[in-house]
Amino acid sequence: MSDLTVYLESDAHRPELRTADAALIAAHLAHAGILYERWNADTSLPDDSDEQAVLQAYAVPIERLKQARRFLRADVVRVTPQTGGIAALRARFLDEHTHGEDEARFFVEGAGAFYIHLKARVFRVVCEAGDLLSIPAGTPHWFDMGPTPRFTTIRFFGRPDGWVAALTGDAIAARFPPFEPDAVPAA
Repeated sequence: MSDLTVYLESDAHRPELRTADAALIAAHLAHAGILYERWNADTSLPDDSDEQAVLQAYAVPIERLKQARRFLRADVVRVTPQTGGIAALRARFLDEHTHGEDEARFFVEGAGAFYIHLKARVFRVVCEAGDLLSIPAGTPHWFDMGPTPRFTTIRFFGRPDGWVAALTGDAIAARFPPFEPDAVPAA
């Protein structure tokens, strides 16, 4: 279930807000300049679907977002428990970082959690199939796919070389609860 939890950066154990209401999630994130939308993600994808099959299945909304936000291209990331090197892949995104362009992802299967560090707060957004999240360029954040990840996302890029992460050097990510898909309680 999609979920927004807002913490003070100084207290990762007592959330200020927790909601699974999509309209409230969108409103809270919009106030911070972050785009959150719910899209239709009911296309069943066979386990052996390749990148082209996923992009074709969602061609209309992909093109609409590319035009609206001036993205040049899109690609697909599909991670399952059978994906090799899961621990290293997960660790790669667990440190707070920024990008020189917006980071936009549309989840078509599974779930993952973005942690967005804004001023004195951390917004944890658990995204699931149907969630589009676009984090503005320069916004500190990290991503946790969980210990046994299963997700497929379409990523959007405004630069031909894609996102380049710039680590902030802040160890804040280590202070916040990791994403454990089965441990996310309903709001």
